[in-house]
Amino acid sequence: MRAGIRHFSSRTGKVSGVGLFLGLIALAVAGVISPSVYYASKSIHDLLGENSKLKENISRLTTESQIGYAKVLEQFERDGKKWTRLLFATTNRDDAQETLLKREYEIEGDVVHFDALIVKFAGPLVMDGKERAIYLWRRVYGEHMPPEQGYSVDDSGLEPRRYESICRDLSLDEKQMFWEEIWDLANDLDRLSDTGIKAVYGNVVYQNLRPGFIYVFKINNSGELYPETIPDL
Repeated sequence: MRAGIRHFSSRTGKVSGVGLFLGLIALAVAGVISPSVYYASKSIHDLLGENSKLKENISRLTTESQIGYAKVLEQFERDGKKWTRLLFATTNRDDAQETLLKREYEIEGDVVHFDALIVKFAGPLVMDGKERAIYLWRRVYGEHMPPEQGYSVDDSGLEPRRYESICRDLSLDEKQMFWEEIWDLANDLDRLSDTGIKAVYGNVVYQNLRPGFIYVFKINNSGELYPETIPDL
């Protein structure tokens, strides 16, 4: 019997799953409890196991080649140390020329680390048996700072714009729960492996940045992230 579903009887003192469900719905309709309380009783396992629209949208994820870029805006000296001011941007999955997010950072030195979480979907979550993946930017940091003090890129727990289509058929509460659980995989890579979700790895790449170049972040055939350097024409 699954956790959270019990049977209630006035004789035995047990809780009925059907009665509990109908009671929650009735209370929500009556305004006694909010709909979010009902959705809070569901888990990410229920959502991934029961929501056919979510599975369909995951299966529609296409192969990606570019997920963002960085460029140096300025390099300068401050208190005898070299600093780099850079622009970091994420791009549209379907149109690499469209920028979805832009952020500027000032980092000591000229070697910069770019940290991404790569989450793969497999098993029952993909309809054609072919693995799908999403790439979430976690943080940017320099070689003179610890990673945990790095600057955030995509906001942890929130839905990145490049993946809005995945949860377009979910309620606001379900959507929030989905992305909070996905982001939490950064701290526990195997936690949702039984659902068909597995965060295979966090991928950190670093680059010695120079003015006059654009560093385009791409994905190879095995799903690994790497930078490609091109002139800033």
